[in-house]
Amino acid sequence: MINASVSNNIGIWELIEPGVRRKVFEPGQAMMMMEVHFEAGAKSSEHSHPYEQMSYCMKGRFEVVIAGEVHQLSAGKALVIPAGIAHSIKALAPGILLDSYTPMRV
Repeated sequence: MINASVSNNIGIWELIEPGVRRKVFEPGQAMMMMEVHFEAGAKSSEHSHPYEQMSYCMKGRFEVVIAGEVHQLSAGKALVIPAGIAHSIKALAPGILLDSYTPMRV
């Protein structure tokens, strides 16, 4: 089961941080996916979670910091964020990410 803040909003666009909005798709048994839109300059605060995450860049350019190491992510590229590792992201241009999580966020 996914957490209430996610499960109550499946298929609904929601603002999660300034300049960042997401839409969570119907989850499977062991994984989930969401589409995340960023305005240029928008960023996520540094955080970690017990789920492995794969982010695929559909549009734009991003600076992703994973465990203090800076990575560049651009359209057509993907990266994996290991479970339990602190990370943050900043949009260098307007962009769209497709984020997948396993196991499913609870």
